[in-house]
Amino acid sequence: MAANRLTPIDAQTFWLSAKIPNDTVLMFGFGGVPADLERTLDEIEARAAGCPELGWRVDDGSRGYPRWVHRGVDRSQFVVHDLPGRTYEACLAAVGTLVERPLDATDTAWRLHVFADVLDVPGVDGPGVVAVLRISHALGGGGRTSAHAALLFGRSGVVLPEIAPPSVGPAASVLAGIRAARAHRALTADVEAAVVPAQARLRPPLRTNDRPTGARAVRTVTRRRGELAASTVTVAALSAVSVSLAAELRALGDDPSALGAEVPMAKPPPRLAHNHFGNVGVGLYPDLSPPERSAAIAGDLAARRLRAAHPAMRADDLAFATTPAALLRWGMGRFDPNVRPPAVTGNTVVSSVKFGAADFAFGGAPVVLATAFAGLSPMMGLTHVVGGVGDTVTIGVRAAESALGGADGLDRYVARLDAALATP
Repeated sequence: MAANRLTPIDAQTFWLSAKIPNDTVLMFGFGGVPADLERTLDEIEARAAGCPELGWRVDDGSRGYPRWVHRGVDRSQFVVHDLPGRTYEACLAAVGTLVERPLDATDTAWRLHVFADVLDVPGVDGPGVVAVLRISHALGGGGRTSAHAALLFGRSGVVLPEIAPPSVGPAASVLAGIRAARAHRALTADVEAAVVPAQARLRPPLRTNDRPTGARAVRTVTRRRGELAASTVTVAALSAVSVSLAAELRALGDDPSALGAEVPMAKPPPRLAHNHFGNVGVGLYPDLSPPERSAAIAGDLAARRLRAAHPAMRADDLAFATTPAALLRWGMGRFDPNVRPPAVTGNTVVSSVKFGAADFAFGGAPVVLATAFAGLSPMMGLTHVVGGVGDTVTIGVRAAESALGGADGLDRYVARLDAALATP
């Protein structure tokens, strides 16, 4: 493989961003404000300069796959914002605006936005800092780029997951295709023998799957891990989304009985690309009792993991990783985001990002919350990201007005979500 060539899946993600903006957006809250903001930014810039990936940009100037080329790190990648109001609410309004402006990864693959002296940051007495890292999805989703963020904010010993793309070329492509076909025949036999779960069923589209229209905004809901009743944070969040979204949709006249979520799930190692995950469908079971609903959601997640571990899935990924650039460029050129399928993987997106220990800071101000905001698409007007740092869990919610019934819909929905998370 050519040095620093984008892998096919990362190139596809980069090309897709021209049609559906898909930057990874990570948000952090810090308890306090550094005495010298410029010195703090100098320290972050120096740490960024020590990470080769953070000095990259995309060069898409050839007919082959794009390449990562050296750009370096400079202060243009740091933006300090003056809020019209110092409140956390005003900060979220500003974040909601800036996430609508996509990066140009051919200029810079990331940018850090800083809001200093913000009042009412959850978990902070007095003023705090909110920092938003916007990074090209070609470098990975939240699960991988959270390591970049922790490095910027001073976590020691950060090791980025290594990438091991396969060999490429005509012979490799033919061999990978043959192996994938054989593996799929084995998968079919295993599904028929009930050894491996079948594909998750598709869901009827609801208003959250309509083309997003109207204003877009972001909100957060924060909880301590001990306040969540389910066995895992992801199951607790999915169960709360089930209750709150079903109630909101019923009030708006939709039938949420078949409600489901699209959940990004990490693939087994070794990692073939910066983006090493797949989206799976999970039922939300709004009509079950809380214990039954949590058990059913956990069962669906386990079934998706079992299927993802089948050798056929790996064989598919290896075959795709040998796709010629001309073929993938042709396919992406023909991709039409305006096509509306009759069924969907999920009626909302629920992602999870583990940020790890609360062991990093902004100029000495300790991290108190971490989350992310997933992009909207022509088929998805409501997304969630469940972020955990230390003992704090924060759900970042992003929505268009059309998905939740108007200008007050997002606040109404977040209030329901907040209440559902507090209910055992």
